[in-house]
Amino acid sequence: MATIDLNSDLGENVPDRIVSDDASMLRIVTSANVSCGFHAGSPEGIRETLAAAVAGGVVIGAHPGYRDYENFGRTKVDIDSATLQAHVEYQLGALLGLAAAVGGRVSYVKPHGALYNTIARDERQSKDVVAAIRAVDPSLVLLGLAGGVVLDVAQKAGLAVAAEAFADRAYQPDGQLVSRTEEGAVLHDPTAVAERMVRLAADGVIRAIDGTDVAVSAQSICVHGDSPGSVAMAAETRRLLQTEGITIAPFAGA
Repeated sequence: MATIDLNSDLGENVPDRIVSDDASMLRIVTSANVSCGFHAGSPEGIRETLAAAVAGGVVIGAHPGYRDYENFGRTKVDIDSATLQAHVEYQLGALLGLAAAVGGRVSYVKPHGALYNTIARDERQSKDVVAAIRAVDPSLVLLGLAGGVVLDVAQKAGLAVAAEAFADRAYQPDGQLVSRTEEGAVLHDPTAVAERMVRLAADGVIRAIDGTDVAVSAQSICVHGDSPGSVAMAAETRRLLQTEGITIAPFAGA
């Protein structure tokens, strides 16, 4: 029987920039990628999301990004290795501390936004992120884009890894995500999204934007918390997966 994890990017709200319904998503997903503060969120808001995840039995992951709050971490930053490693270590340290304060612990790391996309292709920045994880806690699992460079880099460095697919994003024929700047990059139809993810979990394929099938081996599915209609997409994805007999369970230990 197939098993898959559901995750979402959370802890990104501040009073003047509400982007997700964390409480609702935490009732659906099995893993929460919680902002570490550089791209979004506030210490008090992040702490609240962490406490809710602990109360709901949702596995916690750290979601570090570039220091790019103004652009929500979605602009690639030209950054040297020492600085990038220090920035990731700083973010991990903050989230590990806040999680411990509310009786939880961080089990994995999923980089955010432009950093996530960069390390899917860039070996140098991949090594910087992996070095930061190893320095802070080498037991943390690295969650990255299926087929991404960072997964190979992390495995070679001795980290456990998990591959991820995106429910609400369009794919290129080579398995990369379609840029958010292109039409059709973000999906919104809950039924279509759910059906795509059932096919992924059952058959290991996703329909690319050009109509071809892409082989994708993933242990986790992400529904972005800030996508319009994200709760409906996540709920329908969970419902249809379960209807099709697919087990939903976290990829990393609680």
